Amino acid sequence: MQTAEKRSMTERTKVPKIKLPVEFNVQLPPCTRYTLSNGVEVFAIDMGGEDTLMLNWVFYAGNWFEKKKMSASAANYLLKNGTSKLTAFGVNEHFEYYGSYLNRSCYNETAELTLHCLNKHVNELVPVVAEIITDSVFAEEELSIYKQNAQQRLKVSMQKCEFVAGQLIDAYLFGEDHPYGKYSRLEDYEALQRDEIVEFYKTYYQQGRCVIFAAGKLPADLPAQLEQYFGKLPLRPHTSTDLIVKHPVLPATEKKQHVTIDPQGVQSAIRIARPFPNRHHPDFQKAMVLNNVYGGFFGSRLMANIREEKGYTYGIYSYLMNHVDQSGWMISTEAGRDVTEATVNEIYKEMKLIREELIDEDELMVTRNYMIGTILGDLDGPFQVAARWKNLILNDLNESYFYQGIETIKKVTPRELQEIAEKYLNAEEFYELLVV
Repeated sequence: MQTAEKRSMTERTKVPKIKLPVEFNVQLPPCTRYTLSNGVEVFAIDMGGEDTLMLNWVFYAGNWFEKKKMSASAANYLLKNGTSKLTAFGVNEHFEYYGSYLNRSCYNETAELTLHCLNKHVNELVPVVAEIITDSVFAEEELSIYKQNAQQRLKVSMQKCEFVAGQLIDAYLFGEDHPYGKYSRLEDYEALQRDEIVEFYKTYYQQGRCVIFAAGKLPADLPAQLEQYFGKLPLRPHTSTDLIVKHPVLPATEKKQHVTIDPQGVQSAIRIARPFPNRHHPDFQKAMVLNNVYGGFFGSRLMANIREEKGYTYGIYSYLMNHVDQSGWMISTEAGRDVTEATVNEIYKEMKLIREELIDEDELMVTRNYMIGTILGDLDGPFQVAARWKNLILNDLNESYFYQGIETIKKVTPRELQEIAEKYLNAEEFYELLVV
């Protein structure tokens, strides 16, 4: 007994071996796929120890498909605001009674309904989600309230330089009429008509392309529930080729823009961006690694130079835009008005350095560990795993792309990254926007 205790005490004094993220064998937890009678696919991740559940209905009903500006976001927002059987208050009260939350979101290509609940209540909640998708009424009174609130929020937001910069840079990059470049004006909300929203709803929700994601501790009867309430609806599979719309990219001709919204303002918003291919391009995954070295996380070069050394900003990041059809490479920050020009110069200076000098192996290893560590964190739980699968599926990719990305992070060379920098990080190819 004494020997065992002594051995145990000795082992506690030993420092455990530290294992770096790049040493882990990262595995994407499996996803079960099944198809409802109408062809709608369900992707299910059954994992986790808590009795919780997430159901996510994704419709191809983003602003990519709208004929009237703002009709996609209005239709999505008003889904919860009443059916022929339930008022807006009744819908919200039903979900609150069961301690659940039904959220809706509208993006460029897609729009969603997401339900978080205890799995024991799913039978009481799924039928109401089906009712919302098939029987929303879009009452004139609810539309009027929506327009008034949206206009008020927009008036407030338009006083903020970072909000204006976010709107305008997308328009410069893709064109103001392109779904990625559209931005809202007060008159756009005023022009919304109920019949146009209802028509959008009928086409892209009641009979739209749909895919369902389920994650958490899934009840055994969930497939039967989804089949009962969604399998008989006139929905189309998300892979259907009908209802596909193309939009030309028409970028601005002038590469540098300067906008003033507050002559007395002390802060500026800086956005520097260029077009970039989508995830199917062979350069995309290497560019993700290069982007992290350049400005993708707190240990990046932009952060070390412009925040830590110069003190021009609280934070600066670069990233590849999360679009399906096309992407863009964006550098984003807010800085003091008096150091705006100096900040822009440093951004281009770091571009030049990363083009002309090979990345140090130690710096690259820090980036590799950060990226793998982030992925490991993203796989910690069923909802995060569902988000990974969803990103693959909506971008028409499979799990081999995930493992290819891991391999790229671990093995891409400094020379390969320099080639990507030489190809894409050239100042003359970027749009530059300053908003003060």
